[in-house]
Amino acid sequence: MEMLIIVLIAIVALVIIIVKKTLVIIPQSETKIIERLGKYYATLNPGINIIIPFIDHPKEIVTVKNGRYIYSSTIDLREQVYDFDRQNVITKDNIQMQINALLYFQIVDPFKAVYEINNLPNAIEKLTQTTLRNIIGEMELDQTLTSRDTINTKLRSVLDDATNKWGIKVNRVELQDIMPPESVLTAMEKQMQAERNKRAVILTSEGNKQSQILQSEGEKAATINKAEAQKQQEILKAEGEAQARIRKAEAEAIAIEKITEAVGKSTNPANYLLAQKYIKMMEELAKGDKTKTVYLPYEATNVMGSIGGIKELFKGE
Repeated sequence: MEMLIIVLIAIVALVIIIVKKTLVIIPQSETKIIERLGKYYATLNPGINIIIPFIDHPKEIVTVKNGRYIYSSTIDLREQVYDFDRQNVITKDNIQMQINALLYFQIVDPFKAVYEINNLPNAIEKLTQTTLRNIIGEMELDQTLTSRDTINTKLRSVLDDATNKWGIKVNRVELQDIMPPESVLTAMEKQMQAERNKRAVILTSEGNKQSQILQSEGEKAATINKAEAQKQQEILKAEGEAQARIRKAEAEAIAIEKITEAVGKSTNPANYLLAQKYIKMMEELAKGDKTKTVYLPYEATNVMGSIGGIKELFKGE
């Protein structure tokens, strides 16, 4: 009886083992390569799959986990990230520096990823390193520091073409760190400081230049305004003098008319006015120094005669 129980337990255990090896459950976004008697048989899809125990075996593939290479029968079809160690590269101008790259790739053909390459992660890493060295070797230091997008695009294009036969799709490559030597960093810092000082000097000189331009323009405008004001003042003064002369001439004309009416047409009004001016002049001379000798023009006798005639005329009236 005990022997029968042991046999039944053994049979049940064997059945469980066979069922377990027969039914293979594949999670979503994963797959397995099945070999039957050492030959490729099938690529399992997500879900429940049935294989023949002890005849069908999953093919193992090298993957990276926690920075270490391990063998696994499960192939992850999701996008994966490889963070490669820093490597030394030399630029076109012979500057040695260290670069750390991130590679985003995805297995699109599990059959090629298993059978076309022995160690897929190591092959991708070595290919990335050599390709990166070639790309950086064609560029100078300044270009490598300012052209990350260009480097990423070239690197992704080369890797995508090279890994296509391995069933790999390279989606993106990113340069995480670019570390020039300490001496280069010091020189770059000095250069940047010199550039900042240069820009400060340029800005200061530009400010002084603009200030002088504005000041000269202000002085120019002030001179123009002053000249315009003086011009207007002289014009107004000239117009005022002209108006005064016109008024004076008009007054003299009226005075002559009045004198003409008063003395009549027989006497010249101009002689009368001239006689008045001589009389006024004589009065001014009489007020001055008594010892001064005064010379009168010869025509003054005529003027005096005119005055006498005018006097007789007024007496006759």
